[in-house]
Amino acid sequence: MQQHTRAVRVSVTDPAAFRQWAGQHLRTVRVSQPSASPHTLAVAGLRTDMLAQLAACPFVAFVDVADRQAYPERQLSNSDLSVNAIGAAQAHFPELTGRGLTVSVKELEFNPNDIDFKGRVLNPSALAGPASDHATDMATLIAGAGNSHPQGRGVARRVRLASSNFARLLPDDGQQLAQAGVSVQNHSYGVAIENYYGVESQEYDRQVRQFPALLHVFSSGNSGTQTSAAGPYAGVAGVANLTGQFKMSKNTLAVGATDPSGLVGARSSRGPAYDGRVKPELVAYGEAGSSESAALVSGLSLLVQQAYRDQNSGTLPSAALVKAVLINSANDLGRPEVDYVSGFGQADALGAISTMLDRRFFSGTTAQGTEQVFTLTVPFGQQQLKATLVWNDPEAPANAARALVNDLDLEMVSRSTGQRWRPWVLSSFAHADSLALPARRRPDHLNNIEQITLAVPAAGVYELRVRGFGVTQGPQSFSLAYEVNAPDLEWVSPQNTGNVRPGAASTLRWYWSGPATMARLEYRPIGQTQWRLVDAAVPLVPNRFAWGTPDTTALAQLRLVAGNRAFVSDTFALVQAPALQVGYTCADGGTLLQWAQVPGVGQYQVYQLGATTLEPFALTADTAALLSPAQMANRHYAVAPVVQGQVANPGSTIDFSTQGTACYFRSFRPRQLVTDSVAFDLELGSVFLLKSVTLERRVSGGYQAVQTITPVTQLAMLLTDQLPEPSRYHYRVQLETTSGQAFFSQEEEVDYVGADDLLVFPNPADAGTNLSVISGSQDEIIMKLYDSLGRFQRIGTANGSVNSLDTNGLRPGVYLLRVQTKDGPTTTRRVVLL
Repeated sequence: MQQHTRAVRVSVTDPAAFRQWAGQHLRTVRVSQPSASPHTLAVAGLRTDMLAQLAACPFVAFVDVADRQAYPERQLSNSDLSVNAIGAAQAHFPELTGRGLTVSVKELEFNPNDIDFKGRVLNPSALAGPASDHATDMATLIAGAGNSHPQGRGVARRVRLASSNFARLLPDDGQQLAQAGVSVQNHSYGVAIENYYGVESQEYDRQVRQFPALLHVFSSGNSGTQTSAAGPYAGVAGVANLTGQFKMSKNTLAVGATDPSGLVGARSSRGPAYDGRVKPELVAYGEAGSSESAALVSGLSLLVQQAYRDQNSGTLPSAALVKAVLINSANDLGRPEVDYVSGFGQADALGAISTMLDRRFFSGTTAQGTEQVFTLTVPFGQQQLKATLVWNDPEAPANAARALVNDLDLEMVSRSTGQRWRPWVLSSFAHADSLALPARRRPDHLNNIEQITLAVPAAGVYELRVRGFGVTQGPQSFSLAYEVNAPDLEWVSPQNTGNVRPGAASTLRWYWSGPATMARLEYRPIGQTQWRLVDAAVPLVPNRFAWGTPDTTALAQLRLVAGNRAFVSDTFALVQAPALQVGYTCADGGTLLQWAQVPGVGQYQVYQLGATTLEPFALTADTAALLSPAQMANRHYAVAPVVQGQVANPGSTIDFSTQGTACYFRSFRPRQLVTDSVAFDLELGSVFLLKSVTLERRVSGGYQAVQTITPVTQLAMLLTDQLPEPSRYHYRVQLETTSGQAFFSQEEEVDYVGADDLLVFPNPADAGTNLSVISGSQDEIIMKLYDSLGRFQRIGTANGSVNSLDTNGLRPGVYLLRVQTKDGPTTTRRVVLL
């Protein structure tokens, strides 16, 4: 019997010596190098009895699992770019689109032919499929251009896209990622709950050190209600349940999920990491799971990278700086300051991009016992001062009890008073009550992220001091982001980049940095001076309000009035984009696109799909657009209403060739297949330039007109004919235009059979084909087939007017078909099989 073998990964101290040892002691195994690091090796063909011998090898530091089956962490169910202020950031910073950057989506392949990725997929021919809906959704959230619909717009809509496979859980080859220009890789997948610092964690930390600008973003997982069965937090319910040891890495980013109101979902995996570090570091909207959250933060990371690159001669920021900016600008959720559920808070696109563009950060290097000091001035009347320190820490040994290698300390000092503030630190003791305790100010010797906040800081000069407390592999570079917030309100949605649907519920969002207070919410159509009251007492602290929008079409604004201050929103469009339809598409006559009139709208912008994005095609006051045969080479079009001179968002983009409308005809079908008085339902896509509609019956030598309708005013009509005698009949419809062109429908068949009559065809028929048996009776019929000697061959039972009898396996010859209705007569027909 062949013995079962397995594969493992090993972390070795001397690769050459280990290979020699394995060749002597484990001769049947195969050793390979699965990563860029020569110290991580894969051992395959290992029998169970060899494991102990392998672990005892003097050159093996740690034996780890090999690749496990990864799975996408939930399907996309909804997307709302307003929750994390991404839509607001796109409106305020339209130049930030991810142009010139590349993101890699590591899981299964996304669909390279999705029009939201058009012209931006690297090596699309290599994506052989089948495409994963989940991967396509993640790529859309990160980088969708919105070509299919405004809701198909992602965070960084001009970024290039690359695909990678999560069958390999170790990092991809760093040199290949660098050559492809990848600066962010998204990982919206997981395995089981794993709580240790393994070879995968080690390799991701090592790769970021080797490629400092490369940021890996992981979903935290959707196991938030589960309990870890192993590791330091085994048995502690509902904590330490991140899905995969690769998420234990220090130099990457793990992201949890919130609902639209900003509450962390119960299923969102939470920390701490195995050694007590803060995980996840951030949360973002992901109603169906943390997959979406990670994708949004990956897209936001690209915008932050571009903001830095465009100010620094094309140089990309380090992953540590991007993390510092994202974490420092996040909005606190849950328990005050940091916690193991929401990390450092809800990602805020506006705050992160503003931090980078305003250069509210420092970079430096420290060694053991040395200190760098940075100063900043805080004006009077500020609400909060916040600073976050991040560094890319050297990889720890696999299975290390504590992952931190270089320990830096952050401290804030008031220059005028000498008062000092330490970072916020959580209890890491393995007990549910301890892990739920609020953060305290003290030195942090676990995390390579440290944050200090100060509420209502006094005006003056403050020092941010970064000291090398335990730098064993120095010098250590670091990034330090900060912000000083005055009491203020910033509208998040609605924005001028989106439509608000009239007569429906809409969630208004804003950011309020100030004490809890009430405000008056008002609404005003543009062009009117009078503000209309929506609600007299809206609490500002929840940062949102459900508004029942007026059923009208207009440009409008909202404002919140708190005390003597008024905060006015951007101008937005209250309008419903019309659905684009195809009137007809004719090879020689062009294609007619049409849409319903939107009340209060006098112009429409028609778009066609360009090389990568929708491009203006025509501005018209009509509700139709005619494409010439040459223009039909581009099949994708959309239409947007123009409200008081402002072009609103378009509706869905259509491919006119797939809408089911041919040359005028949507459908032409008989109401009954067996009848003595035929009736056809005809539906047209348009009556534009139509002169007449004629129902024609096929006769010997051609077609005969039996009914003509002119003028043509309706899209749907009923066409009829009285059948002269029992038989099979063929019909078509002829359309004639005002210019004399004729267009014809497909041909349809109907059968006229008397009440007790029977039709069988084809007859003669090739042996093995199905016979069509048409009975004038609506009752159940029994069909029996006999050969020419009267021997029984087949039986069939049917309920319909048109029935089928199989002749497969019968020899050519003459047969008798006897059809009997329930409690009725028997009808016999001769059938010839060839």
